[in-house]
Amino acid sequence: MSALPTDAPVDVDVPRPVAIAHRPQSLLLSFLGALVLDADLPPLPSAILLDLLADLGVAEAAGRATLKRMTQRGLMARGQVGRTAEYHLTPLAEDVLREASARVTSPAPFEHPEDEWTLLSYSVPESRRDLRNRVRARLTWAGFGGLRDGLWIAPGTVDVAAVLGRSDLAEVGELADAFAARVLPGTDVDRLVHRAWDVPAVRQAHACFIDTWSRPPQVPGSLAQLTLLGADWLWLLRTDPGLPAAHLGPDWPAPVSSELYRRVFDAVEPAARAALERGLRATGRIA
Repeated sequence: MSALPTDAPVDVDVPRPVAIAHRPQSLLLSFLGALVLDADLPPLPSAILLDLLADLGVAEAAGRATLKRMTQRGLMARGQVGRTAEYHLTPLAEDVLREASARVTSPAPFEHPEDEWTLLSYSVPESRRDLRNRVRARLTWAGFGGLRDGLWIAPGTVDVAAVLGRSDLAEVGELADAFAARVLPGTDVDRLVHRAWDVPAVRQAHACFIDTWSRPPQVPGSLAQLTLLGADWLWLLRTDPGLPAAHLGPDWPAPVSSELYRRVFDAVEPAARAALERGLRATGRIA
């Protein structure tokens, strides 16, 4: 499923050299993108969501607080049937998840046409720190790394109008200039890549993902396992924008990560979907 682009009201994870500790909202968005988006399911009783989070080590109070925040942020809509609260995706959440799914489900999410780059220049006043943070999160998801203050670069050709096109970033889009670029002779691309991105941290992120999912972690059930896989994958997609492997050495691990994610997802997803349907049947939501 989908990271979700990080301009959405989600938490931005950063590269960690050890197992990743995801926030509850990141876990729920992973689950919703993988199994609920476009699945024509009824609203989900809160118990299903809270039990899933509990299987992943999230206390009930923290789970309920997360559902409340997601509702306040417009990502979930809450209903009531008798004494049972139930939740469904909002149009905003559906848009965010669908947008992210293109990269999440891509067979080669870390690859771009060779020697294609996008340059972006923009300016946001220091006093608008909230806006600066939203822009940086959005650009990071889109694959941009910072060359210097206000100048960003991304591998491949990025649709900047789409990246900055959300209503809460409209004022930035009006002050941004973007260019499709190619490297001129004499440019040290290796140095450029290492200046814009923390390449050792990106490599370590791949190593962490591969180490974790080569021996899938033992969690209670396929629903929790698929959710954790998706959250780890989104973290990796945010960390590696698709750096050009030609400049990173012959053993760059991105292809291994891609193959591993797809293999584990295909193995776990049918059982997870069946488990969700059993849960909905047990609560009377489906026949």
